[in-house]
Amino acid sequence: MNKRLFLANFSAVAVLALAACSTDSKVSDAVGKRRSIDADVDYAMSQLYAQVKGSRELVAKARGVLVFPKVVSAGLVIAGSYGEGALLRSGSPSTYYSTGSASVGLTAGAQSKAVFVLFLTDEALQKFQSSDGWTAGVDAAVTVASAGADGSIDTSTARAPVIGFALTNGGLMANLSVEGTKVKKLNF
Repeated sequence: MNKRLFLANFSAVAVLALAACSTDSKVSDAVGKRRSIDADVDYAMSQLYAQVKGSRELVAKARGVLVFPKVVSAGLVIAGSYGEGALLRSGSPSTYYSTGSASVGLTAGAQSKAVFVLFLTDEALQKFQSSDGWTAGVDAAVTVASAGADGSIDTSTARAPVIGFALTNGGLMANLSVEGTKVKKLNF
């Protein structure tokens, strides 16, 4: 009888220990994921400030900045892109998001870029944050910022409620298309 009681207690303790380890590893995985995204966002912001004149001032005016530091696009005829990032409010990450898109057409190759979406009005930011899933061009018109000859942001585009732009290794992208890009909140 003592042997059965011992085995039952041992089994219960083992199950609880495994459950605790499993929960702890999920929590530590989520914390590690957030820290990794935070570091990538910080790096992307520093690159933006270093490469694009006027970006620091424009970011300071924004109510929120959605940053996807590594959006990878690839395909051959059928293409797709995916990235993870964070919404910055007052310079700190507040919520984490993923972005993705798909297209069919004359596509070949792969590219990685940092994508920035600036919400310049409280209304635009509120609409984004209250959505269950947000699609550029459907839920909000996104004005693509253009660069001047000196690499600075064109101030005429800086008046729109939502501005998007991207950086590659070569600097500000001229042919960015954000229409149809879907953004969803990450739950971790």
